[in-house]
Amino acid sequence: MTPLILGLLAFPAVLLLIFLRVPIGLAMLGVGMLGSFLVTGNFNPVAAQFKNLTYGTYASYSLSVVPLFLLMGQFATLSGMSAGLFNAAAAWLGHRKGGIAMSAIGASAGFGAICGSSLATAATMGQVALPELRKYGYSGALSTGAVAAGGTLGILIPPSVILVIFAVLTEQNIAKLFMAAFIPGILAAVGYLIVIAIYVRVRPDSGGVRERMPYAQRFAELFKVWPVIIIFGLVIGGIYAGIFTPTEAAAVGAAGTGLVALSRRSLSRQAIIEAFLATAMSTAMIFLIVLGAAALNGFLALSQLPQVSASWVVEQAFNPWIVLVIVLVFYLIMGCVMDSLSMILLTVPIIFPMMSVLDFGLAPDDFAIWFGILVLIVVEVGLITPPVGMNLFIINSMSPQTRLSDTYRGVLPFVASDIVRTAILVAFPSITLWLVWQLF
Repeated sequence: MTPLILGLLAFPAVLLLIFLRVPIGLAMLGVGMLGSFLVTGNFNPVAAQFKNLTYGTYASYSLSVVPLFLLMGQFATLSGMSAGLFNAAAAWLGHRKGGIAMSAIGASAGFGAICGSSLATAATMGQVALPELRKYGYSGALSTGAVAAGGTLGILIPPSVILVIFAVLTEQNIAKLFMAAFIPGILAAVGYLIVIAIYVRVRPDSGGVRERMPYAQRFAELFKVWPVIIIFGLVIGGIYAGIFTPTEAAAVGAAGTGLVALSRRSLSRQAIIEAFLATAMSTAMIFLIVLGAAALNGFLALSQLPQVSASWVVEQAFNPWIVLVIVLVFYLIMGCVMDSLSMILLTVPIIFPMMSVLDFGLAPDDFAIWFGILVLIVVEVGLITPPVGMNLFIINSMSPQTRLSDTYRGVLPFVASDIVRTAILVAFPSITLWLVWQLF
């Protein structure tokens, strides 16, 4: 069997192991090591490669940002910032039609700016928003659909762990990717707000309104979220002002959220231990997946699959835009059954070189950033796409009185909004890249 055929079999082999409930990191590591052995015919160079690969992967300075952003999210959850964000948003929007659901979207966007995880944002905001939505008579479909969709903002609005991993894989600038995610993230939030506004007018019985708050109380609630604004400004502003590297900014953010949690008496000794343990377990999971991806990438390089795929695409003279649409649909479908990190680590080493040789009228670095944001968006849409979107199951489990079919029905308008937004960003790459062009 030729190395190229072995490379082609790698992807289905990994998927088969995943469906057999083998952890994704071990699946990629096993396929990568076995494939390298089959190509070289000698286990000694494979063992030597594994030793160097492990050190080289974990010695990467860029990866040190991952545990710090995860710890930042843990402290943000403990400090009660999610409740403060929701209360502030509800103070200004709650008296409008669909205002409480809109508040959940706004709070999710704010919490995503200091969390960086879609599932964590959805779970945290679900605990805060769902009781209020029930209190004011919102239907189960709209309540769970809005909170599940809002959770996807957690990974799109920087800082984002997934964007860090994509930057490492494609050797791109982390700061540029963070900046490129801003406008798509804002468009996502605005699109969700428009969906809610339309939904409550088409179905007037789907949600009630709360009393209008006086402006003094609104500003008082808004003032309570100052820690989020300051921390976000320090982290993102420090990166773009050149004061901090992304890793230093993540450390500042983790320290800042920790101090806020401490000042609010949310950090008992047990809470600190649990926060560090949760961070360590999440980091270990991510790093194992990264190591597995590195082993798989080494095997694919030996098989010449990425290079041959790229050459084949060029020789066929396919329309680049049609290829892009096919790739995005593939990511959307696979995002329904795999988490975003695993999906990106498994596929980017194969698909990115193939897409990079196509002509989209962009400089190589600009294309990499634009493509990274598009992939992140469609993979996250997969998290809320029925029937197996992971965000849907998380939120539905927090609302036992809501049938899963109602959650599916409630989230579909938000999925439609995401598809429209993706189409706009595909048609106009400058929307994604405008801030990058202005600041770099």
